[in-house]
Amino acid sequence: MASNVDQARPDAAAGPAEPRRSRIGLFLPFVLLGLVVVLWSVAWFWIRGRAADEMDAWLAREAAAGRTWTCADRSITGYPFRLELRCGSLAFARADGRFTLGPLTAVVQVYQPRHGLLQVSGPFHVEQGDLVADATWKDLEASFHGASDGFTRASLVVDDVKGTIAAEGQPPTSFAGDHLEAHARPTPVRFASEGAVDVSLRLTRAVVPPLDALLASTDPLDLALDATIDRAAVLRTGQVARELETWRQAGGRLEIALLSLAKGERRLQASGKIGLDADHRPAGDFDVRAAGLEALVAQAMGQRIGAERGAMVGRLLGQLLSGGRRAPDAAAPPGDAALKPLPPLRLADGRLMLGPFPIPNVTVPALY
Repeated sequence: MASNVDQARPDAAAGPAEPRRSRIGLFLPFVLLGLVVVLWSVAWFWIRGRAADEMDAWLAREAAAGRTWTCADRSITGYPFRLELRCGSLAFARADGRFTLGPLTAVVQVYQPRHGLLQVSGPFHVEQGDLVADATWKDLEASFHGASDGFTRASLVVDDVKGTIAAEGQPPTSFAGDHLEAHARPTPVRFASEGAVDVSLRLTRAVVPPLDALLASTDPLDLALDATIDRAAVLRTGQVARELETWRQAGGRLEIALLSLAKGERRLQASGKIGLDADHRPAGDFDVRAAGLEALVAQAMGQRIGAERGAMVGRLLGQLLSGGRRAPDAAAPPGDAALKPLPPLRLADGRLMLGPFPIPNVTVPALY
């Protein structure tokens, strides 16, 4: 009897059994993660659908305005964090011209929809009035930073560009360049009141055969431009002539802070303002500094007064610009020692004038 009691005591001493722990806490993070993935996937497909609808609506508005865009084999991908618009090719047409592009990819981040990136492949073909141009390149990238009232910055970078341009009935002119950069931003303070936009352009090692003949040099050309386009906010994507006329009537001007051209020993820097006159021709005044243009002046004047007298004028101009000294001024800033001021350069009444003298055989045509 006692032995039975003793055998029961260990069970009594053990007490009640501990409750079994739930394993829900182990799986809860994975459940929540799966729920987030599902919700985000639904949101992404909804955003993609909205983007496609907005694009279709914009294309319809453009078509109603006489501008037709064609995105071949259009697709929108980029899940989970981007929207990537892909076109097998892009074509644009309106009454005054048309162009075509190769494959195009436009990318925006879902969480940053106002920042867009664009990659475009050639070839590029454009027809504008009597002009026809074709171009290819190695890399082309563009970016756009939007804002609620417009944009904050836009950029374009192109490497190894080559192409031709021709007017109807004339042989094509070829061109090439190693690197091209263009940037634009709203001009601080002036954008809200005047619609002004700052632009910056850099072109390195460009080859343009007509310039080789004009400047008597086969050296590649480097170009830099820093300018402000006043009243740029009035410009849209309508016909070129109509947009330029709207800009002219609004008082639009191109204010050039720096235009720099360098082609071998021939260099030129200019600043000034240019607009459009009543006959739609460029008109304006420039302050110019130059170096190495004596041969060019001799060539131009030789067409008027003979080669021998033209060469003499070129030599006199060189001495005038250098102050009678052949050696550069040691006190001048580095890189600017050889640049000497020229008489003011003026575009007026379809003529290009250096001081009071018109440059022979140079006319300024109407742009539209």
